[in-house]
Order: sequence, then structure tokens, then C-alpha cells
Amino acid sequence: MTEGLEFVIRAALVGIGATAVLDLWVQFTKHVLGLPGSNWGRVGRWFGHFPRGRFVHDNIAEASPVRGELIIGWAAHYAMGIIFAAVLLAVWGLEWARHPTLLPALIVGLLSLVGPFFIMQPGMGAGIAASKTPKPNAARLLVLLPTRFSASVYMDPPFS
Repeated sequence: MTEGLEFVIRAALVGIGATAVLDLWVQFTKHVLGLPGSNWGRVGRWFGHFPRGRFVHDNIAEASPVRGELIIGWAAHYAMGIIFAAVLLAVWGLEWARHPTLLPALIVGLLSLVGPFFIMQPGMGAGIAASKTPKPNAARLLVLLPTRFSASVYMDPPFS
């Protein structure tokens, strides 16, 4: 197998695997701790408006629905996981994937917070780091906890 093919396969496996573990954790926190789950339809709605030239919304919940937004959102969610895994492999190399350690994954995980705080939340109407929500610290905490993008994809109560 070529290194290029190995890179693509490992990025896909690591990204899909990490995203699936995240999704399982979100389900656990939703059902056991009562934290809000993720609404990937809202992310799909946001992405679905991109071809129309709309990248920023006042409130994504009030934006016009997009056909297939839930599928678009889930696909974007897993694509982002694969992209972050590819970044991890690009920086630490295939050797990391062959003998993984925790620190590089944690570093990339922390860097991935740039997405929800500075791209997704502002684009979906929540402001930088959820600053426009009624409970910005609660929204920020949910992103910092391993529930990851929950606060980014919700513009429903308790965040709006």
C-alpha cells in the first residue's frame, strides 16, 4: 500500500472512529446527565445556505429550511472529523497512526475548538464563542466538555 493511500485510509478510520466515540459520549451525556444533544440538522441548514452565498445568519433556527439538511449536517460532522484526523496525521505523520499517543490527539482536539467558537457559532447567529446567547458561559462549557459541538448546533433553548 502506498503512503498516500495509507494516509487517506487512516485519516478516514481515525476521523470516523473519533467522531463516532464523540457521538456516543453525547448520547450518554444527553440521556444520563440531561445535557442537550447535537442538532446536526442546524449545521446542515447552515452549510445548505452556502451555495446561495449565505454564510452568516442572525439565528439559524429561523433560517429557511434546506432540503436534506439533517443528512448534510451529519455528513459535515463526519467530514470535519476526517479533516481533523488528516491534520493530526499531516503534523505527526503516519507513524503516529501506527503507534498512537494521547498528546497529539488532545492538541488537535483543542485546536478544533476554533471551529465552533469562531466559525460555526458566529455563522449560525450565536456570536463569537456564543457571546450573543442568553447563557454564553453555559454554551461555551458545552463546547469545552466532550459534548463538543452541542452548543454550536443548538440555537434552541437553553441557548436562545
